[in-house]
Amino acid sequence: MHCPFCQHADTKVIDTRISDDGYSIRRRRECPVCSKRFTTVETTMLLVKKRSGNAEPFNRDKVISGVRKACQGRPINEDDLKSLGQKVEEDLRSRGMAEIHSDEVGRSILGPLKELDEVAYLRFASVYQQFNGLDDFEHAIAELRSEDRHAA
Repeated sequence: MHCPFCQHADTKVIDTRISDDGYSIRRRRECPVCSKRFTTVETTMLLVKKRSGNAEPFNRDKVISGVRKACQGRPINEDDLKSLGQKVEEDLRSRGMAEIHSDEVGRSILGPLKELDEVAYLRFASVYQQFNGLDDFEHAIAELRSEDRHAA
């Protein structure tokens, strides 16, 4: 790591801490030449490969924004959406892959959204899974009812 003050090519790590979210590392460094100290933050990058073939960094806010549309008019608060976004990101990062397909992001949203609100789940699933008609909705509703019976 280059020193930002004197540009010396090597610095010494004097303290390392993991961030609260667990996905970045904060390092306190010191330059052996000029003795100045500075902080670096290291994060792992999770890329999402789009259908077009392009890849972009994972963005939790995009997940929340997409789910927010499905939750419109439902009794869901912003903290619930943030929690869902965090669950999705944790699920994707736990797979240990640097790049995931956008379809996997959608699939990882479905589980937590189903737990949060079944109506929002149906709205999101109807777009994500490209429902073609009432039969698709009826099938999804039947699955929800079946899961409710098994849980009870």
